[in-house]
Amino acid sequence: MSFEGKVALITGAGNGLGKSHALMFAGLGARVVVNDYGTTVQGAGADKSSAEAVVDEITGKGGEAVANTDSVESGARLVETAMDAFGRLDIVVNNAGFLRDISFHKMRETDWFDIINVHLNSAFKVNRAAWPYMREQNFGRIVNTASAAGIYGNFGQVNYSSAKLALHGMTQALAIEGQKRNIFVNTIAPAAASRLTDTVISREQTAALRPELVSPLVGYLCSAECTQTSGLFEAGAGWFGKLRWERSRGVALNGDITPEDIANNIEAISDFSDATHPRSIAEAFAPFGEAMGAAVSER
Repeated sequence: MSFEGKVALITGAGNGLGKSHALMFAGLGARVVVNDYGTTVQGAGADKSSAEAVVDEITGKGGEAVANTDSVESGARLVETAMDAFGRLDIVVNNAGFLRDISFHKMRETDWFDIINVHLNSAFKVNRAAWPYMREQNFGRIVNTASAAGIYGNFGQVNYSSAKLALHGMTQALAIEGQKRNIFVNTIAPAAASRLTDTVISREQTAALRPELVSPLVGYLCSAECTQTSGLFEAGAGWFGKLRWERSRGVALNGDITPEDIANNIEAISDFSDATHPRSIAEAFAPFGEAMGAAVSER
């Protein structure tokens, strides 16, 4: 697979997953914008050296790359770097982020908004700035980085979990808008060793969860050969899987429904033995339409 002629912007590419993505794209022929503000894992400070070191590594191997050390909250400036340096932008991987773990009853507003701004709002700003160029060239690939914490929840991460699952909501809506323009948008939820995991996993686990074992999925999702859009993929330690929505068959109740009616039917309402898998709003609304039709016919 080749990315010759393509330009990729990777946020948070100074370390970990972002660095792995940047090196992979460069090795496959892409020109790369390496963005990293250089904060700590808690989001403090700024250090330009990490982005510049990755650029040096790429150019030292004969690749083309430029550094961008703006905060991802300045989304348009990241895209401007790509346009100024290379004249186009084909691929965006929203990877930048940090943690501010704290139990909900101790969480301050700044702990909430700092995480939402960097993980969610910044992805919006970068994607919005890149979108017109992708539409005009009739090609674009966007990967938003979620987390198992967003899919399943995790103690002490109400802020992080909320932002990460919201990113997949962005993915699904953007995928619908972009498909006719050959803009594909997907979400990954990676399990990979990074500065964010150094305090919670062992050295043995770190070796097994190398970020290089996640980047190939990102490479495929950003390729011209990709056939997937609006997907949510998990990846880690060489394992890859795709998630989908599952809904119980449900129960249609008639007449004046009471809370007691719900209580009497909650087991059937929650029964997944004959589950459905809606893939669109139209499919999701089908049971409501059937229930409405049945109610009208009874009248």
